[in-house]
Amino acid sequence: MVEPGDRAVAGQRLGIPESLGLSTLEPGQRLPTTPPGRQVSIRVQLLDDVTEVFDISQRAPAKALFDLVCVHLNLAERDYFGLQYQNPRRMMVWLDLLKPTLKQIRRPKNTILRFVVKFFPPDHTQLLEELTRYLFALQIKHDLACGRLTCSDTSAALLVSHIVQSEIGDFDEVQSFQHLLHNKYMPNQDALMDKITEYHHKHVGQTPAQSDYQLLETARRLEMYGVRLHPAKDREGTKLSLAVSHIGLLVFQGHTKINAFNWSKVRKLSFKRKRFLIKLRPDLNQSAYQDTLEFVMASRDCCKIYWKICVEYHAFFRLFEEPKPKAKAVLFTRGSSFRFSGRTQKQVFDYVKDSAFQKVPFERKHSKKVSGSSLTAQDRKTSTVPQESVSVDQTDSPLRLTLQAPVDDPTVTDGHQAGPGGPEGQVLPSSTRHTEQQISGVISVSSDLSDSPLASPPVVVKGQKAFPFGPGQSLNGHQPSPINAHSSPLSSPLFTDAGYVRTDDEDEVRRKKFPTDKAYFIAKELLTTERTFQKDLAVITVSFQAVLGKQEVLPDSVRTLINTTYNPVYQFHQAFLKEVEQRLQQWEGRSNAHIKGDYQRVGDVMLKNIQGLKQLTSLLQRHGEVLVELERSCRASQRLEEVCREFEQRKVCYLSLNMFLLRPLHRLLHYKLILERLCKHYPPTHQDFRDSRAALADISEMVLQLQGTMMKMENIQKLLELKKDLTGIQDLVIPGREFIRLGCLSKLSGKGLQQRMFFLFSDSLVYTSRGMTADNQFKVHGQLPLYGMTIRESEDEWGVPHSFTLFGQRQSVVVAASCVSEMVKWMEDIRMAVALVEQSNRPTDLLFTSRSDRSKS
Repeated sequence: MVEPGDRAVAGQRLGIPESLGLSTLEPGQRLPTTPPGRQVSIRVQLLDDVTEVFDISQRAPAKALFDLVCVHLNLAERDYFGLQYQNPRRMMVWLDLLKPTLKQIRRPKNTILRFVVKFFPPDHTQLLEELTRYLFALQIKHDLACGRLTCSDTSAALLVSHIVQSEIGDFDEVQSFQHLLHNKYMPNQDALMDKITEYHHKHVGQTPAQSDYQLLETARRLEMYGVRLHPAKDREGTKLSLAVSHIGLLVFQGHTKINAFNWSKVRKLSFKRKRFLIKLRPDLNQSAYQDTLEFVMASRDCCKIYWKICVEYHAFFRLFEEPKPKAKAVLFTRGSSFRFSGRTQKQVFDYVKDSAFQKVPFERKHSKKVSGSSLTAQDRKTSTVPQESVSVDQTDSPLRLTLQAPVDDPTVTDGHQAGPGGPEGQVLPSSTRHTEQQISGVISVSSDLSDSPLASPPVVVKGQKAFPFGPGQSLNGHQPSPINAHSSPLSSPLFTDAGYVRTDDEDEVRRKKFPTDKAYFIAKELLTTERTFQKDLAVITVSFQAVLGKQEVLPDSVRTLINTTYNPVYQFHQAFLKEVEQRLQQWEGRSNAHIKGDYQRVGDVMLKNIQGLKQLTSLLQRHGEVLVELERSCRASQRLEEVCREFEQRKVCYLSLNMFLLRPLHRLLHYKLILERLCKHYPPTHQDFRDSRAALADISEMVLQLQGTMMKMENIQKLLELKKDLTGIQDLVIPGREFIRLGCLSKLSGKGLQQRMFFLFSDSLVYTSRGMTADNQFKVHGQLPLYGMTIRESEDEWGVPHSFTLFGQRQSVVVAASCVSEMVKWMEDIRMAVALVEQSNRPTDLLFTSRSDRSKS
């Protein structure tokens, strides 16, 4: 159990100060009062594999336990998560928050609940808190490790590379290899080591929060993302699996999705003994319509477990608010009384967005960096030195240890796999599940390695510095406590950094080999990102050109335009990269060049090459023309578009093709940021300050000149991406059209309020819904030209909160926003777009046509 004196220690795992006393409950609410009765200890395993013990009353509902866990984590978006346990029939079931905990868990001493993700949203941008995204990333990490999240080798390697980037930071060949050697993130990891390190090398400068974002962005596109399979059979006896997601019910054969039933098509879900029944709404477009689908599962309990999660998924993603409890029958009851309890996704989104919830910095497990910006000076001081921490709880119960390994030590495994419990029912947290040989191997490091990454740092026991365990000691409860144990020979000052005195020559060697000037690390960042940028340019100038040379589908004029605008830029950056590499070699003292002059600067190299880059401004201004002409050629030739899409599936093209065309202009912004950091770091008297400031002035002038071209290309890129996501619309990319914003509004129709995704362009407003396509595209339902449109609030007229009416030349639409601020923002943007289109005096309309008239050339 978590004693009062140890709660601060437990909270330090996520960096939560006890004194803040923060809660994520609704305003005016408090934790439920503990009902009278005996206190029971419940063990909960969190997503970072650490097991915490919570005390609740034996009569308390499960919601009280769930609230304790969420307050412990300081979690605001709690309703995406749930508590799961294994019932006596060895089936994983969700804890019902409305029922008492002990009525569901008969033997709490032998049960460990798991705090896991329950509802997977379609888009990770709907998660507003960084802590929530971090917990989702841990869930993806677990699913990948246990083989539940199946995908191609390329996708798996990309996922692991983002995980490694989040845990150890930028790519280092030795450190990355050792980290992957001692941590298993997927079943066939050894065969993909090269591919993982290749992707990891491309994530330079990516923070842990950005790595979580990219991890979720990659995972959400996978077919098995968030899928929990429930074995079943159809009427013919074919083995299938059923699942549920935000869009509806899914049917899998193996790990391949073969069918899906959208919530809008499902009329009723029920089960009778082992048969699970899906009743569908009539579909007039299908001749062979089947009203009821029947699946046979292993038992009635399996049907009920799947039926419950379907009910909860439907309520969480489709309803605006929590469903009200049904009135109890006086004499007879029919059916199940189970209902969804908790906030819906819309309520969670509105609560977190509108509430003044204070964000608390938290520490990521395995990560060198501490998330959040509100660290105190003392926190920043202590967070720079990763240490092992041991929490010793000496009560009447067996000895409990919580050991957290330092992130810099690649020899310590992260303990994903559950190990057996200790004696007398003792269960150690997952971070202590190492064999005695592994622990002693980490501790018994020779003194010659005291400066290497393999050296074991000191241990903090109740705030005092000591070394973990001497030879012959183990982690079980029968050994003496580390506090009362004899001092280990390793604790002698002769074998510690404090007792080791370096000579001046050794300090000089370390200074040359590992420069400590911040300008050096800025220059190192310039070098690594420049290497990546040159590879990106090679995608256009080498790889893409080679494909087009074989296919001969690109018009000669467009081919010449690409060659004349991108090849000179590629050749210039090749020379620039060589100069930067040579300067870094001189800076690090790898040659005798540092003896002849002072080369510990990079501003002069930047100034020289930016002045040369200014001569290519005319070519950079034509990059927008390349993007337009390439899109026009793809629209005219279906064969060329197929070649481009096939090229984007290749390993070398890890982004969309249009993003590579944008990279030269985006690179200028990166140069500007680097020079701003150099000028901020250097004092005015530094020899490199003048060159850095002159280079910053030149690059700022270039960015200002090319800002119009950059905005034009980014707008075209947005339109091209939207074109892929929208079905039933063509000719979206036309001159003069700009994308303004998108968002979810409720459209009032004869069926009531229906959620629609609205896309606002500079000349039209398009409303769509998520379609049942393989790419999960949006199906266009209609569009309103902005020319001549008027807008008016209509909450009093229709009785719908936050509603307003759009009066077009052909039709009028009543829509409702989720809050007042969103309604005001939408009305302001629409009025601004209407004013602009009327000033241009050019009414335009979108064309809903097919693609059959395109040439097959």
